[in-house]
Amino acid sequence: MLWIGMFRYGKQTRHAVSAMSYLVEKHAEGTAVVSSAEVGRERNISVALAAKLLSQMATAGLTIGITGPGGGYRLARPPGEIRLSEIVSLFERRMDEFPCPIGEGSCGSGEPCPLHNDFIKMEENSRQFFEETTLDVFLKKA
Repeated sequence: MLWIGMFRYGKQTRHAVSAMSYLVEKHAEGTAVVSSAEVGRERNISVALAAKLLSQMATAGLTIGITGPGGGYRLARPPGEIRLSEIVSLFERRMDEFPCPIGEGSCGSGEPCPLHNDFIKMEENSRQFFEETTLDVFLKKA
């Protein structure tokens, strides 16, 4: 598991972002819908996991699922309107505990530890990155 600021960025989140990046590519090509099997195959995710992730993102309003023959998933909004933070927040819980190396109750009870301000800055940078980065980063530049 990779730590990004106060966010845990795990395997499920990586796969969700990867699946969404594929939908962005298909959106740019004008493809109406993409099956979860295709997303799984193209992004090396099990079909069952791809279907689960896309369904969860549909419930959250990030994708639209179309049932029946010829059905599949597409983005619910243009890529530039979907923030990474929306995806990450579905699959990761925010860490409420401050990861200070000195330990709970020690840092900040008087003088903060030498790393305190750096950890705060890292948290703010991570939050800003996820909030400001949209899926249009996956659009292929000509």
